[in-house]
Amino acid sequence: MTKYSMRNVDIASGDAIRARGSVFVNGKNLSREQASGPEFDLGGSSFAYPALINIHDHFRGNYLPRVGPKDDKFYLNWAPWDADLKSSPVFDERSNINVEQMYFLSAYKNLFSGVATANDHFPHEINGAYLPRLPIRVIEEYALSHECSSFDLHWGDGIEIEHARAVERDWPYITHLEEGFDPESQDGIGILERVECLDEHDVFIHCIGFSDADIKKTAKAGASVAWCPASNYFMFNVTCKIRKMLKAGVNVAIGTDSTATGSPNLLAEMKFAREAYRAMYGEDLPAKTLFSMVTSNPAKAFRMADRVGALDAGMSADVLVLKARKDEPYENLANAAMEDIEFLSVDGVPVLAEKRFEEILPAGGEYEEIVVGGRPMLAKGAPATLYRGIRSAVGFKKRLEYLPFEC
Repeated sequence: MTKYSMRNVDIASGDAIRARGSVFVNGKNLSREQASGPEFDLGGSSFAYPALINIHDHFRGNYLPRVGPKDDKFYLNWAPWDADLKSSPVFDERSNINVEQMYFLSAYKNLFSGVATANDHFPHEINGAYLPRLPIRVIEEYALSHECSSFDLHWGDGIEIEHARAVERDWPYITHLEEGFDPESQDGIGILERVECLDEHDVFIHCIGFSDADIKKTAKAGASVAWCPASNYFMFNVTCKIRKMLKAGVNVAIGTDSTATGSPNLLAEMKFAREAYRAMYGEDLPAKTLFSMVTSNPAKAFRMADRVGALDAGMSADVLVLKARKDEPYENLANAAMEDIEFLSVDGVPVLAEKRFEEILPAGGEYEEIVVGGRPMLAKGAPATLYRGIRSAVGFKKRLEYLPFEC
């Protein structure tokens, strides 16, 4: 059982900052009291956070470069983008990489940005063989549709059956919604209302077509929204009415989408979200709001708030430690880069750690040493071997921006 403690670190969790606090890990969970095991004094030069949560990703799509509209045009809905992707040289290049490699690449895309929990928005029959083997937690307890329209990809067993499954099992029901400007895309909330599937289990992705009435109905139902502004602007030159959603009390979380259209990782997406908000409204999106959008808000949306999203006793020991480059912890996270990560754990097990934490790595665990920002670090699994395998498969020294090391 993994047991260790970290002392003399400012802790951002929930609505409070605990100055010069301590984090106690006792097995898979956080504890109120120090357990036996190594103790690390972080010297007041680091901040601790709940490990981040990426509410929306597509693990089979995290390849680069992005594929988008041509000639300064933008899409009406997702369907023409899909056609452009599948006819692109990038798609041909990606076809040299097998599905297992793509899943591990996507896990490391998230891991190297401080993410411990993510959703792979694909049907269970597609991803079920891979998710339990990845170095981060990719949720398996969800129901889904691709989109609530007649031209979706028909994932799952249909809106009503999938939603009923979510309610029965206390899972989220996750779907793209109103991702476009054609009349059917913009009727997403109406479709869900008519089949009586609009409630607090729903997690709606993108929502760029939401009217003010849609926002009010979403807030009243207690549904959540996955905001992916980088992907929205790249494909549609617009994003959702984010300020109105927040003012209405909608539970909003930030997701990356895949790198086929979105940001390289969640840290980059947070920066883009703040820049987009400032450009849209002439005011700052508070760093504390951003923090909630990648911790407690997605935990609530996934119906996992009793397990993840905070550093409280009894919660999963998902801990992110960042170098303190800003004086204020929330601003520090909002401005963080991959090179600022000092430690990341999932269920108490380190998945990325500076070598000073080496003694708490599980005996017999598979780790590779890599260099990130000039520091030797230990990463769970074999990211460098994977990177070399990708380059061998495509036949040249492919650069993937979300992997912050060379091999």
